[in-house]
Parts: sequence; structure tokens; C-alpha cells
Amino acid sequence: MVDARPASPDGAESGPVPRIVHQDAYLLVVDKPAGLLTHPARGHSGPTLAAALRDLAAGGPDPGRAGIVHRLDRDTSGLLVVARTDEAHARLQAMLRAREITRLYLALVTGSPEAESGTIDAALGRDRVRRTVMSTRTDRARSAVTHFEVLERLARTSLLSVRLETGRTHQIRAHLAAIGHPVCGDPHYGGAGCGRRLGLGRQFLHAEELMFRHPLTGEFLRCESKPPVDLREALDAARREPVSGGPDGD
Repeated sequence: MVDARPASPDGAESGPVPRIVHQDAYLLVVDKPAGLLTHPARGHSGPTLAAALRDLAAGGPDPGRAGIVHRLDRDTSGLLVVARTDEAHARLQAMLRAREITRLYLALVTGSPEAESGTIDAALGRDRVRRTVMSTRTDRARSAVTHFEVLERLARTSLLSVRLETGRTHQIRAHLAAIGHPVCGDPHYGGAGCGRRLGLGRQFLHAEELMFRHPLTGEFLRCESKPPVDLREALDAARREPVSGGPDGD
């Protein structure tokens, strides 16, 4: 496991450095740190994963997003698969559409879901009023499915394992907020109070596991990433919290 050192003079080298978990001639699996954009985006500036990997990644029609197959929000940490050839890029995208890549996340949420596991099947799109967030209150809905399992119930929060079936923008954050359990530390979807209590500087969301068959060799790949220090410290703080009488756990 090595670090990918940005090789460009455009400011990418000043950002967080992604760790390479798996590398071969066709693809990479990288561990993206929080604070790093996956690729250039309108209205956002700063270092990007795409720039950091520009000497290692390839594939796709957009040079600014070379090799990028899927994305994580800037303040979400964890695993991404990145292509190194056009063929790998096309096949990985097809696998995502066919739901042949398993993506598991850790999320600490406010409150406690009633069920031990569940599926959120609710179409998402840009919110009619708050245009910077995604929600079920939209005029341009796209199908979205998220599965969750409760790993640990705490006094005021719950630790979930979340599996994406689809991959819409902000899907996990919007879906968990829609069922009344926003991700702790997420200021856009209702988790700001929980984040302040636990000392979080970002949402508690980490892409911890990727599983798929290699698109060229057929080898089964399973890559894992442990939660970074800030999330582990917040989880420790959550485990020490006393029970609250408030309806939202704040």
C-alpha cells in the first residue's frame, strides 16, 4: 500500500494524499481522505483525486476526470475504484450499472432505527426549494435504493452498515435523513447538532469496503479501509454519551 503523490503544479499536491490499496495494469483501488474532491466540479475548487492520480489513471472521455468511475463527496472518506485504461473504464462503468460492484459504508446516524435492517427505496433529485441538496421532494426524480443494517445502538446515535444499490448524488445522506436519521456531522441534511456534540468536522460517512470481480482478469477483489482517526474518536465519544430525553438526540 503506497501513497499517490500528485505530480502537477495546479495545487493538487497541497491537498490530502490518497492511499493506494490495490494496483494492477488495469485499475486502482484508492482510499480517499476526507477533504478531497473526487474530480473538478462546478462551484467547487481545490485539490482533486483526479489530479492526484493523473500519472496513474486513464480512461473515459473527460481528461479532467481520467479514470474516474464513481465518486465520493468531498467530506466522505474511503474506497474508490479508478480505471487505468479505456477498456477498464468502460467495463467498470457497465459493472456499476449492472450493480456488480458491492459498496459498503459505515455511517453514524442520529437516533435509532426501529428495525435492525431495512431498505430505503425512494427516488431522489434536486430539492425543489433547497437546490443544493437532494431529496424525495423533487421534480426530476431518479430511482435510488439504499440498504442498511444496525451494527451498534448507542445512547443517542446508531452505527450502521450501509450498502448502495444505486449511486445517486448524496444518496446515503439524503436517504437516511428522509427516514429521520441523518448522518452525524452532516450540516446539509440535519446532522449538525450531533456532529457538534461529538467533535466532528464533517459527516460520519466512510466507504469501508469494495467487492467485485476484476473486469479484465476475473479475479475476485475485496478491499477494506478502516475508519480514519476523526471518525474513531467521534464513535468513542458517542459510546460515552448519556441517554438524552430530546426527540432528535441533540
